[in-house]
Amino acid sequence: MELTGSNAIASSSCSPYSLPVVEYEVFLSFRGPDVRTTFADFLYRLLDRPKIRTFLDDEELRKGEMISPSLVKAIGESRIYIPILSPGYASSKWCLQELALMLERYKQDEGSHIILPIFYLMEPRDVRHCKGSYEEALEQHRLKYGEETIRVWKDALEEVGQMTGWRVTESDRQGAVAESVFSEVWSHIKGNYTLLTNELIGIDSHVNHVMELLKSDFEGGINVVGIHGMGGIGKTTIAKAVYNKVFTQFEHHCFLEDVRETLSLKNDGVTTLQSKIISSILRDDHMVRDASQGIHIITNRVCPRKVLIVLDNVDDRFEFGQILGEVRKFSPESRFIITTRDKRVLELLQVSKLYEPSGMSHDHSLQLLRRHAFRMDNPLEDKTTLCEEFVKVAAGLPLALEVIGSLLFRRDRKFWEAKLIELKRIPPTKVQERLKISYDELSGSEKQIFLDISCVFIGENKELPFYMWSDCNFNPESGISTLILRSLLKVDVDNKFWMHDHVRDIGRMIVREEDEQHPWKRTRIWSNEDAVDMLINGENLSKLRYLEVHSGRLTGDFKNILPNLRWLRLHYCRSIPININITKLAVLDLRFCPVRDDWRCWDKIKAAHRLKAIDVSFCDQVTKVPNLFGCPSLQRINFLGCGNMSGELHIGDLKGLRVLNIARTKITKLIGGFGRLQNLQEINVGYSRLREIPTSIGKLSSLKILVLDRLDIEVPKLPTSLKGLSLSSPRVPNLLELKDLEWLHWSRALLIPGDMWKLSKLKDLELWQASNLIDLDGLQHLKLLKELRVYRCDVLRKLPSLSNLTKLQTLKIFRCPLLSEIHGLSELAELSTLRIIECRKLTGVMGIDKLESLQVMKIRDCSSIEELPDVSALEHLRELKITGCNQLTEVMGEVVGIERLKSLQLLEITDCTSIEKLPDLSALEHLRELKITGCNQLTEVIGLGKLESLRELMITDCALIKKLPDLSALEHLWALTIIRCNQLPEVAGIERLKSLELLELTECTSIERLPDLSALEHLRNLKITGCNQLTEVIGLDKLESLQALRITDCASIKKLPDLFALEHLRELIITGCNQLTEVTGIERLKWSRYFTIDERLKTQKRLEHERWELLHRANNSRPKKWSRFHSCWGVCRKDSDIISL
Repeated sequence: MELTGSNAIASSSCSPYSLPVVEYEVFLSFRGPDVRTTFADFLYRLLDRPKIRTFLDDEELRKGEMISPSLVKAIGESRIYIPILSPGYASSKWCLQELALMLERYKQDEGSHIILPIFYLMEPRDVRHCKGSYEEALEQHRLKYGEETIRVWKDALEEVGQMTGWRVTESDRQGAVAESVFSEVWSHIKGNYTLLTNELIGIDSHVNHVMELLKSDFEGGINVVGIHGMGGIGKTTIAKAVYNKVFTQFEHHCFLEDVRETLSLKNDGVTTLQSKIISSILRDDHMVRDASQGIHIITNRVCPRKVLIVLDNVDDRFEFGQILGEVRKFSPESRFIITTRDKRVLELLQVSKLYEPSGMSHDHSLQLLRRHAFRMDNPLEDKTTLCEEFVKVAAGLPLALEVIGSLLFRRDRKFWEAKLIELKRIPPTKVQERLKISYDELSGSEKQIFLDISCVFIGENKELPFYMWSDCNFNPESGISTLILRSLLKVDVDNKFWMHDHVRDIGRMIVREEDEQHPWKRTRIWSNEDAVDMLINGENLSKLRYLEVHSGRLTGDFKNILPNLRWLRLHYCRSIPININITKLAVLDLRFCPVRDDWRCWDKIKAAHRLKAIDVSFCDQVTKVPNLFGCPSLQRINFLGCGNMSGELHIGDLKGLRVLNIARTKITKLIGGFGRLQNLQEINVGYSRLREIPTSIGKLSSLKILVLDRLDIEVPKLPTSLKGLSLSSPRVPNLLELKDLEWLHWSRALLIPGDMWKLSKLKDLELWQASNLIDLDGLQHLKLLKELRVYRCDVLRKLPSLSNLTKLQTLKIFRCPLLSEIHGLSELAELSTLRIIECRKLTGVMGIDKLESLQVMKIRDCSSIEELPDVSALEHLRELKITGCNQLTEVMGEVVGIERLKSLQLLEITDCTSIEKLPDLSALEHLRELKITGCNQLTEVIGLGKLESLRELMITDCALIKKLPDLSALEHLWALTIIRCNQLPEVAGIERLKSLELLELTECTSIERLPDLSALEHLRNLKITGCNQLTEVIGLDKLESLQALRITDCASIKKLPDLFALEHLRELIITGCNQLTEVTGIERLKWSRYFTIDERLKTQKRLEHERWELLHRANNSRPKKWSRFHSCWGVCRKDSDIISL
């Protein structure tokens, strides 16, 4: 997409649903020559199969001495890190930089990132201790990069070498290891619940009614429940509450919000809905080309499954058959919930199970009105009679009660009486008009802000629009507060705008009524087609005040065509305008753009007197620090990740500056009157090249956040206003004076001063690599502490009793090898997360049996722990992971009350080599994932066959297990993996696992036969590897849903069924089956993307030619990514216009 030259002609080929930023889920770090064509390729193909967004490292991105901003960004966005530690890994400075950054992110946001290391032809201990090729490589690097950098890299290697991962040896089948890694990755990539407001009033009875309808028998196979009623009655809230209650009963589920809005797209509304449904249900990223293709996929791959689909806010444009195909083709166990304002939509579908929510009861209505009108349920004010009258006017409509109540807040009785008269004149059916009464009470600027948000800025972070509105004299602080108080707007936990769709529609209705026939004459445009038409015509560009372009190209001179531009946002653009009028600019945002030092606008910035925010983060072509001397209004500077930007930054005259971020730059000095920046609230200079912090920082009385990570400098006296501090320094000179400090992240402290324990407001404490820290005496005084993280304190021997930390919610202790005891756990009534990792002298965790709020417990590599207390009283425990505790002989003991673990969903026991038995698991009725790995003394798993909620089962490297219970009752199981259980002769009951999608049997050398698999109608992935006693695979030819088939190194298999009927097969690998002489039917498998069989098995001469021809066609048919263009149109005050694409 291009916007070109002085006429600013925009291409109309942009997609309204393309995304501006591609976020990654997995980051693969490896040295290309070692593994690019082997293990990395295997793993990437597996991850790409379900379209897991994986950043595959590219040598072309590795230039210069530092890793590129693109790599930094990819690491920051990714949730899962997979470093492949091959013999040559440490020889690459880029690999080591990546690894250090991964470890940093992992520790900063523990729980948000996961590291899964692969030790490829390397022993973990050699990585951990930097021996062999790693020692040689680091010595070579030392000559160039110095001791400090080498220490950071060695620390990273040492830490990752301690982690549990996968070893790949010369004799290993690399594909098998890659499959195991893929399974682990897949288990972490999930999403279920819909967001729902707390403290809902009077919803329980509605939810119960709909639940009863879902459970009842459906006549004629129409398994749809319809919820209908006027806008604002609470249909969506009821649907979300029901969904949250029942989705666990379905293996596949999907909640589609605001179908009406999606279908309003002229070109691709139907395919957008189909793509969302298919992607959610199949766990696969699908882009549907047209409606018929979508119906075909849904009919063949979605319909056979037990699914729950919620279609919210449907109108008469919705036709079930055109989007989902025939409802009768869906499994009778599936359920649909449709919400609509139009009952006729449900009647046309012949839906017999209908529910119409009645208005709120009188008592509930009164409670809701009072909550918003007085901000309490039982007000003292004498307006009881008036409240009763307003309840009658609202007629039980929750949205109306909320909006009207908010309108009355803090108003006198005279205003109440006037509004009551006005509302009584509006007929009860005119809901929007009743809600519009609140809009009419807004001031002129408040109306402009309301219309801006309702048309364009829903989902936008509130801070940057403030700058634009302020420049237009709209007084946004007051305006937003008013909109929130009137219940016309909400700001979510991420500081983003949210509106009820009914309220949003009021704003858009007002704008549409400005000119019904000529959209380009309206003050705001949000239709892509209308916006592109206006840009092509080039009309009224002089009024443009907001322009946003993602992944596009803007060429030519824009000097004279955008004179009123207030906000320019260009992200990931391949080119930018050589010149643009920034005289009135308030926000300049050029993240990830090819901005260079010779860009003409740099000189103009010196005169940009109204500029409030500049963001050129990750613009790695900028090498000089911009001159911001002439920007007296500047409040935000963000140069994050400009890895080549070097020099001195002059900021002393920017007296309005609030936020400064120069992290990961080469800026060496801050000059000017630093101490005069009395408005400065946040500073991040971590990982920069600063040689010193100005001593005048102590005068910054407004400073709240200071980040000094990885700066080897002396910390001066700090301002007492600080609330958050992160630093890497031996000491803080005036720690006691920081009495308002709420969070402290401190690494490399030589000694913890006693003053720290007097920081009574501290809620979050992280201590990392405090090399001389022997104890934490005084910790017990931090009574408000909610999070405590202690990492890599090598000589820490004890903690004081934690019994006084009654507010503690998260406790994480990592790699404190001399710590032997933790006291006072039993008193932590609010503790919800407990992680203890690599504390090898810790002998027990007494008191965990009293942690009634505990939800997540992970104990890893604590090799001295021999037993755990009875945890049966932990009724809220959702996840229990015990890994590498090789002295542990029992898990949960002989627990009589284990059935009380009602909430347990995940149980993982890994590398506990002394465990001989587990308790009976049959009472864990909500257990969804069970993983037992490396427990080589374990002989049985009692109760496994009764875990009816189980979705995923993995049993690996349990060499003494000779028998498993019959698994046929596990009707929800979709993934079964059994690896290297060498004495296991059979797996009974798998032929009746109707929901099974993935079956893997690897190196189970005693298995001689499998049951008939033909009934596994949903099986998509079958992998049988190294089962050298297995002679046949019965029913393989009936697996019509199969997409991936791998049979390797099964020396006794002599024959396989004809594969002709496997029309959905995408991947086929048959190798190393030495007695297999022929594979029939493969010449007719027309869509295999990944195809490997032994040469001697290719029975058709034209097979290889046909395979490559079809592979080429399949690759060329993949949809290309769209660019996104987004802009706002307008001038200030009265003539404010907005256009959005």
